[in-house]
Amino acid sequence: LFRACCPFFFLETIFLFVFQCDKYKTGVIDGSACSSLCAKETLYFGKCLSTKPNNQMYLGIWGNLQGVIKCQMEETIHLDLGTELEPRKEIVLFDKPTRGTTVQKFKEMVYGLFKQKLGEQGNLSELVNLILSVADGNKDGRVSLPEAKSAWALLQLNEFLLMVILQNKEHTPKLMGFCGDLYVMERVEYTSLYGISLPWILELFIPSSFRRSMDQWFTPSWPRKAKIAIGLLEFVEDIFHGPYGNFLMCDTSAKNLGYNDKYDLKMVDMRKIVPEINLKELLKDRHCESDLDCVYGTDCRTLCDQSKMKCTAEIIQPNLAKTCQLLKDYLLRGAPSEIHEELEKQLYSCIALKVSANQMEMEHSLILNNLKTLLWKKISHTNDS
Repeated sequence: LFRACCPFFFLETIFLFVFQCDKYKTGVIDGSACSSLCAKETLYFGKCLSTKPNNQMYLGIWGNLQGVIKCQMEETIHLDLGTELEPRKEIVLFDKPTRGTTVQKFKEMVYGLFKQKLGEQGNLSELVNLILSVADGNKDGRVSLPEAKSAWALLQLNEFLLMVILQNKEHTPKLMGFCGDLYVMERVEYTSLYGISLPWILELFIPSSFRRSMDQWFTPSWPRKAKIAIGLLEFVEDIFHGPYGNFLMCDTSAKNLGYNDKYDLKMVDMRKIVPEINLKELLKDRHCESDLDCVYGTDCRTLCDQSKMKCTAEIIQPNLAKTCQLLKDYLLRGAPSEIHEELEKQLYSCIALKVSANQMEMEHSLILNNLKTLLWKKISHTNDS
């Protein structure tokens, strides 16, 4: 089952496989991928795709399909204030829900979890029903206890929750299946915004300035970059005050973005896209010495209230501003001369967006639509569109 496992956690991967399949065979967990992984042996761990030794991500070979297998890569955010800022990774015991839990009780558990993560949303019941339909891995019209245990473990993970919420959106990879807290998602053909990714060991020895130059060398043509950028702006729209609240991008970097052979943007890694309410609870009132203590991921920052030595709750920079910062060099390099000045002006206006600004939502929508219109007008009559 292991065709090209990463040598630095080969034993851990074998343990994961044995652990998951033992839980499946003893009736503790179940899911749409369990039978293929553990009984039929038609789901294989293929090439290692991880760029860091603490991640477990593989090419998945499932019959004649290819996907990406993620093996409990994510560390759950805990809201117990007073502990360390970074989330802790724990062994999933699959101890919830317990035997005797009715479907109605499980729905109440899921509703309570969503209320904690997403806040008071009028349509949370719809999301609960959506989760139950996903949890029904064998599509027999009912959710068994083993299926519920898998679903509960997966719902602790930001990426899984976001994939379900955005399952019909163009720029979100499709969920192919799951077993316990292991899940298989659609494979993205190009797994870097710049079209090149290097083994993590090489990244350690490449100076950041030279890496930035390399990034610019290995990019698609400008019209194709513009199409990818439009896709990223559309994804920002998808998670900005969507049907289940606002999600914040806390690691806006090129390595988390990819695209397919038609140059449609696809998210590669959504682990650090978190519900705004969830993140505010994590950061607010946390002890701080400076603003550096009030950061989650790399990009979600609040201020340190020096008079109280506590972090404030309001995130400083919206998703769109961080996205435009990422796209600035990407789009300006090679941009047609007739739109270069206007494009630069719009990008800098976008980067200057602040969450606390008056009428931020109106400015957000205006800037985003202006950028999309400028780019689309330039490429709409080209083959690359």
